[in-house]
Amino acid sequence: MPPLNTSRPSPVTFLLMGIPGLEHLHAWIGIPFCSMYMAALVGNVTILAVVKAERSLHQPMFLFLCMLSVTDLVLSTSTLPRMLCLFWLRVHDIAFDACLAQMFFIHSFTAMESGFFLAMAIDRYVAICDPLRHATILTHSRITIMGIIVVCRGVAFFSPHPILLKQLPYCRTRIIAHTYCEFMAVVKLACMDISATKSYSLSMASIIGSCDVILIAVSYVFILRSVFRLPSREASLKALGTCGSHVCVILVFYSTAGFSIFTHRFGKNVPAHVHIFIANMYLLIPPFLNPIVYGVRTKKIREHVLKVLRVKAA
Repeated sequence: MPPLNTSRPSPVTFLLMGIPGLEHLHAWIGIPFCSMYMAALVGNVTILAVVKAERSLHQPMFLFLCMLSVTDLVLSTSTLPRMLCLFWLRVHDIAFDACLAQMFFIHSFTAMESGFFLAMAIDRYVAICDPLRHATILTHSRITIMGIIVVCRGVAFFSPHPILLKQLPYCRTRIIAHTYCEFMAVVKLACMDISATKSYSLSMASIIGSCDVILIAVSYVFILRSVFRLPSREASLKALGTCGSHVCVILVFYSTAGFSIFTHRFGKNVPAHVHIFIANMYLLIPPFLNPIVYGVRTKKIREHVLKVLRVKAA
């Protein structure tokens, strides 16, 4: 058998095929996807505008919320417009460099999303368990440092992904059986042993995700313990309602992302259309739900938005 030609140049373009087996439903699937994307855009931009305009909202919770909103905007915008072109216009080809750029944004900003969920859980822990020292513990400088750490972690751990793929030879098909340029979907097209590359990617995603999940879970255990000790039943129920909605969003994000990660490692019998459809959910649902759960349900933001709407209506 002749040796592989490792000097083969990278392909000019790849072909995204969408959701295998559901190609006839692409146009219909694009409708709810587009609706969630537009709602995510409006919701996250509104949060950023409200927090910027209202100085009383320049508090740790809302500053972390702004970081999460920026992450959601980048994460959804890096995938949804291109995905809708595939679903509605049947534009399958994507340039190799554009594919690598999309991959970097998806994976690094997913890690940032996880990091900001952890930062917000820490903020809630301090606010509920040690409210008198909340302002002194989470100062603006510390919030900035936490944000920088989250961003640098996402960039540092996932910037090697496009670099690694850039060096690989591709002598197989150019067809990516996915709706976007996911690392594992692209690396399978290389014509050499990719076991080490796959292990690196899965390990990084698993380590970051599991560490964040454990720390978030610990923080919410302490939060719930403090909530149940509140003397007022009304205050306890209010705090439980807030924490419950936050936990639901976090569970949706980590369950869908975790399903995608573990399917690559263990789920050989999972149908491709199920895997890919769920892989789209952790890019769609959190950016759509975060403005509702963290924004609309937050009294200060809701009141400011209603005040602006009343002024414009008058």
